[in-house]
Amino acid sequence: MRASEKAYRTLREEIIDGALPPGTTLTEVDQAARLGVSRTPVREALGRLVADGLVAAASARALVVTDVAEADITSLYELREALEVKAARLAAARRDADAFAELHERFTRATDLVDRGSEALERYYDLVAELDAAIDAAADNAYLVQALRSVRLHSARVRRSARHNPQRLRQAASEHLLIIAAIRDGDVALAGHATHVHLSLSRANVIATLARNEPEAAAS
Repeated sequence: MRASEKAYRTLREEIIDGALPPGTTLTEVDQAARLGVSRTPVREALGRLVADGLVAAASARALVVTDVAEADITSLYELREALEVKAARLAAARRDADAFAELHERFTRATDLVDRGSEALERYYDLVAELDAAIDAAADNAYLVQALRSVRLHSARVRRSARHNPQRLRQAASEHLLIIAAIRDGDVALAGHATHVHLSLSRANVIATLARNEPEAAAS
C-alpha cells in the first residue's frame, strides 16, 4: 500500500472514530512525524480529506478537523433518505433472494451484539456494512453506489459522534431485520418504507444525543 493511501486511511479512521475530534489542527510536519512518513504522502492524504469534507483550511499551513453541526446532520439525512430509499427499492426488485435470506439469518443471530460491549458492537457495525454492500450489489446502479459511498463516510462519523444508546441500537437492529426481510421477499414498497422509517428514527436519535452532550462539552 502506498504511503499516501496508508496515511489517508489512518487519518480518515481517526476522524471518523473521534480520535481526532472536531477542531483538531493538522499540519503536514506534525502528522508526518506522528505517522512515520515524509510530508509528501501526508500532503496528498490531507488533500483527499479536504475533498471528503472531513477537514478544512485553518490557515495557510494548517488544516482543522471539521465540526458536525445539527444543520449538517439534517442535510446528510435528507440526502441519505433520497439515496438509500431508492437503493432499497431497487434491491428488492433485483435481489438474489438467497443472499438476503442468509443475511436475515445472520442478523437474527447477531442482534445481541449491541449489548455486549464496544468490540461486539464493532462486529455488528461490520455486519451492517455487509448489508450496505449487498444492497449496493442488488441495486446494480454504479452511479447510485458511488453517491452512497460518500454519504456513508459521513454517516459513520455522525454515528460515532453520538453516545451509544443500547435501546436505540436494539431498535435499529430490528429495523435492519425488517429492511432485509422486505428485500428478500421482493416487497419494493415495504423495503422503501422501512428504510425511510429507519433513517427518520436514526436522525432523531443522533440530534437528541448531540443536544444532550453539548452542556457536558461546555462544562468540561
